[in-house]
Amino acid sequence: MLLIKLATKSLLNRKASALLTLFTIAISVMLLMSIERVRVDAKSSFSNTISGTDLIVGARTGDIQLLLSSVFRIGHANNGVSWKSYQYISGQRGVKWAIPMSLGDSHKGLAVLGTNKDYFEHYRFAKKQSLSFSQGHEFNHLFEVVLGAEVANTLGYQLGDEVVIAHGMGNTSFHNHDDNPFKVVGILNPTGTPVDKTLHIPLAAIEAIHGGHAHQHEAAQADANDHDHDHDHDHDQHGDVDLVGTPKQITAFLLGFDSPLYTLQVRRNINQYKDEALLAIMPGVTLRELWEMLSIVEKILLLFSIVVVLISLLGMLTSLLSSLNQRRRELAILRSVGARPWHIFTLISVESLLITGLGCIVGIALFYALMLLGADYLQSHAGISLNIALLSSYELMLLAAIMVAGFIVGLIPATRAYFYSLADGMSIKI
Repeated sequence: MLLIKLATKSLLNRKASALLTLFTIAISVMLLMSIERVRVDAKSSFSNTISGTDLIVGARTGDIQLLLSSVFRIGHANNGVSWKSYQYISGQRGVKWAIPMSLGDSHKGLAVLGTNKDYFEHYRFAKKQSLSFSQGHEFNHLFEVVLGAEVANTLGYQLGDEVVIAHGMGNTSFHNHDDNPFKVVGILNPTGTPVDKTLHIPLAAIEAIHGGHAHQHEAAQADANDHDHDHDHDHDQHGDVDLVGTPKQITAFLLGFDSPLYTLQVRRNINQYKDEALLAIMPGVTLRELWEMLSIVEKILLLFSIVVVLISLLGMLTSLLSSLNQRRRELAILRSVGARPWHIFTLISVESLLITGLGCIVGIALFYALMLLGADYLQSHAGISLNIALLSSYELMLLAAIMVAGFIVGLIPATRAYFYSLADGMSIKI
């Protein structure tokens, strides 16, 4: 206890250098914990890009290709699913809800998704969070569009603006449907998922802009325009406009079941469906497979964590060694009042442990402060849902490893102090 008290007073006597070293360790601990937590939660959030969906059904292709095209809007589906098959499968026993999805159009390089109102009700992301509107509401008429948050922010669209859809995905647009502009009626809150980069229109509008039943859709367009100024009223009164229609085919559809027991049974039936070559995938399983392909990202983050630890330890070692030479007078005084070399050795070791321990405590406090401040930003801009909870067993092991490493690093200046005390004896060197 006497050595601990003496080490504390010694550190207080060197407040500037001690605080600088402590702050360096605290920053390093904060970065290490933050990188580790983001690494773990990024993996979890990646798996939760789509949540609460039991099956994704599309034309028979690779599992990952179907996932990328339907959820991440990457690539193109080779074939579609007939509307007849969609109606038959969505009507099977145990199916709680179904969301049709039609892709293939774009707006300034951003994906356009044709769907129905069930999309806004049942689609989930992250930890089963539902979609919500920052402005406006869901579409209620044929030529209305709901924008993802990033679409509105990037292109500067507001409610009431008109948007022209082009045929073709990505930056390759083959034809602009200038004769059928869509009116912005809703803007979604940020989700950090591909939803933010998507324009959502009624499924029937896909057929309309491609020439299907043109005369019916022109009437629907006129009806929509007549009621544009009434959107703040009850929209259900205009429900006579069919927002789904009967398209020939769709790109894919999502399924949710009353019980998980139905999932495997229906999936097997879909994969053996005779009328059409279809594929049903479980998004959670396929997302894990996709993450394994991207495991290099996880390894890079882990490497960053190791580098951060090494830098903090080297910083502490440098600080202790640089101050040691200046403390030879102090050590000589301790020897003159009866301190033995092993007392000096222990004193320096205890100082390094105190600095490391206090640095870890301050670093953890900074870590939680950073998590609280950055949680919303990471969710909305990177799609990473941070779990602000107590430190996991793995994180506690990391802290223990830092403490051990700090003790080992402290042995180097402690050993030098030991030999200094032997060389100096009881003399005082200035």
